[in-house]
Amino acid sequence: MKKQFDFKSDRFYNSNHLWSKQDAAGIVTVGMDELGLDSLGELAYLTLPSERTPVEMDKAMGSMEAAKMTGELVAPVSGIVIEKNDRVLQNPLLVNEEPYGNGWLVKIEPTNWEKESETMVSGDKLPGWAEQEIERFETQGILD
Repeated sequence: MKKQFDFKSDRFYNSNHLWSKQDAAGIVTVGMDELGLDSLGELAYLTLPSERTPVEMDKAMGSMEAAKMTGELVAPVSGIVIEKNDRVLQNPLLVNEEPYGNGWLVKIEPTNWEKESETMVSGDKLPGWAEQEIERFETQGILD
């Protein structure tokens, strides 16, 4: 039986399994999706950029240590970090427990959202992309 993962349809997703959601003021909140988290296991440690730090799409903005791997957190959009989630720094497991809620990572004031969001998956394309990603993870033996 295939595992089920929740991909919220009001967000944009990238191949690093980070989600981005822009609010009415234009600020983009960034977090990890359930599939990415499942492949990592429980998060043990996170580093996030400080407020007012510029970040660039597809470049490292922090790091993570999880049960199954250690790696970089790659910025899904370019801009300036306006807030980091101190709660997940104190309790990284919050990201696993509430990936689309209190487990967000950073809030970014984007410099090129219109163009960069086009490189992500959202809306009608989401179900097909999610299915392909789940299949890719299963084929690579990443999912339990």
